[in-house]
Amino acid sequence: MKTEIKAESTEINSKPAVDSNRRNFFKTAVAGAFGAAAALNIMPAGLQNMAYAAGSDAPELTEVKIGFIPLTDCAPIVVAAEMGFDKKYGIKIVPSKEASWAAIRDKTVNGELHAAHVLYGLVYGVQMGIGGQQKDMNVLMTLNHNGQGITLSNQLKDKGVKDGKTLKRLLENENRDYTFAQTFPTGTHAMWLNYWLAANGIDPIKDVKTIVVPPPQMVANMRIGNMDGYCVGEPWNARAIYDKVGYTVATSQDIWADHPEKVLGTTAEFVAKNPNTARALIMAILEASKYIEATENRAKVAELISQKSYVNAPKDVILGRFLGEYDNGNGRKWKDANFMKFFEDGKVPFPYLSDGMWFLTQHKRWGMLKSDPDYLAIAKKVNRIDIYTQAATALGVSVPASPMRSSKLMDGTVWDGKDPKAYSASFKIKA
Repeated sequence: MKTEIKAESTEINSKPAVDSNRRNFFKTAVAGAFGAAAALNIMPAGLQNMAYAAGSDAPELTEVKIGFIPLTDCAPIVVAAEMGFDKKYGIKIVPSKEASWAAIRDKTVNGELHAAHVLYGLVYGVQMGIGGQQKDMNVLMTLNHNGQGITLSNQLKDKGVKDGKTLKRLLENENRDYTFAQTFPTGTHAMWLNYWLAANGIDPIKDVKTIVVPPPQMVANMRIGNMDGYCVGEPWNARAIYDKVGYTVATSQDIWADHPEKVLGTTAEFVAKNPNTARALIMAILEASKYIEATENRAKVAELISQKSYVNAPKDVILGRFLGEYDNGNGRKWKDANFMKFFEDGKVPFPYLSDGMWFLTQHKRWGMLKSDPDYLAIAKKVNRIDIYTQAATALGVSVPASPMRSSKLMDGTVWDGKDPKAYSASFKIKA
């Protein structure tokens, strides 16, 4: 039985629904997009060629199939579809539960899916032809920050592993192979795992073995001993503790506070053919993201996504970390201010160019890219700040003043996107 949740008082700036939104959409969005683009020093790509030039704001598609993986951060897709935010903008979102990130990639590239809840690094890997067949891709918006984790098996707990330093000591003193799992070679979880291991002096290529396992299969594979640790999104870290097979040694926000995570990704071809649909999709998911961000709504959302058709996990396993209430399964409990975020005054959904560029620097660091690409040019091509800005402006959602942001990661390294080639080459441990 599906949980019914009514969308009450969720409109971002108290605008009436479909008709008046549509009437004012293009007047507001076009002016706002050009103004914001000028402020960001980014020229919106091909705006004059889009459908509104002919005076039509109607979505080209009325039904939009969006792929997702059973993870807590699929929530914006599910909420937009289940709570009717999509209908306000003339579309029907059809969530499609997929078995793996490889399936998400293949079905998005070949058009079976119109768009997807997808790993940031997967989109860039496909763009560069290193994560499968090359295809020009677009990021329409960021879906969330934070909320992933690294889980170790209880056998390592019994051996005294509490953190990266004690793990390194164990690896140096035990003459056996240790296996770690991530969810896709160019994806976010692979990059968080690699970064955390390397920051603790462990070479993720030479010192351990890595395998790819779909997120919902992580706990079962750890239970039967197929890996010693893994990096994945929630609730599959919390579920390992619930099932008493593992414990959390680090969260992804420990590695990079407010890091980019999943995005709304699609092909450039889809956006070129369906620009109005793309904008409507962003608007619906922006409203859903604002709803989810409110603490008072998270229990309802956890119940909704816990259903078998979505994440298929107990509500309580989802809810704790969804509210920032952490228990690492090894004696520590805390309230994490950097828990999974979806909106935060429009800062989370904005597709920062520097976020996309960071994944390229790590692909180069680990030998997936053989030479340095034009980092900024690729990010400008992939991250559709122009379309996002149109949608955000129409909803009264603020757009950051710069397409770049600065962050300090766990090893003290600062990433600001200014010199990606030097940044990628600066790491002591790399391919």
